[in-house]
Amino acid sequence: MAINGCNNIMVRRVTLIAPDQSPNTDGIDIQSSTGVTIIDSSIRTGDDCIAIGPGTKKVLVQRVGCGPGHGISIGSLARSRNEDGVEGIIVKDVTFTGSDNGLRIKTWPKPSNGFVKNVLYQNIVMNNVRNPIIIDQIYCPGGNSQCTKQHSGIKISGVTYLNVRGTSATPVAIKLHCSAINPCNGIELYHVKLTYSKKPATSFCSSATGISKGQVLHESCF
Repeated sequence: MAINGCNNIMVRRVTLIAPDQSPNTDGIDIQSSTGVTIIDSSIRTGDDCIAIGPGTKKVLVQRVGCGPGHGISIGSLARSRNEDGVEGIIVKDVTFTGSDNGLRIKTWPKPSNGFVKNVLYQNIVMNNVRNPIIIDQIYCPGGNSQCTKQHSGIKISGVTYLNVRGTSATPVAIKLHCSAINPCNGIELYHVKLTYSKKPATSFCSSATGISKGQVLHESCF
């Protein structure tokens, strides 16, 4: 399903299914749209359950099940130098099951004037998810050699993770790999409890600043 250049759209009680190994099978793609609500739905795909692209504002995703798939992604961004930003995104009461990613922000390591700001992830459950929380600003599928020579111009700020719990399929449950020339700031972790093999998971952060409060991972970045 594609939502492009739309205002005030509601998607409710839909089920979207594609084989878990099928490439380029996003469940819902949103781009250049404002006021999109996706609620009470189930998405099982071989790619992103929901992908939120450039120029998108005021999105609410609530009571959605995702998995298998690549999670709920903001991006990919920075495909072009001149790109509209993403802001005002709320993802809450969502369950991820067996997905590659959970809450993901992904940007190409290329110059861009785009941005991501004012994002809230709240009341999230992870069931055996490989990357429960990930910001990837070196996103480069296919291993393009040019990717290693540049940094992402996308500025990421004001991202809050509130009450995220469950199990990670890998030891490192939080991966924040932000741009070296445009670091992430205002990252907030509140009550993030993720385990791996019945033990507290760990985190990795690069070029990111923020705070953590409440019960957070044993080895939190902040």
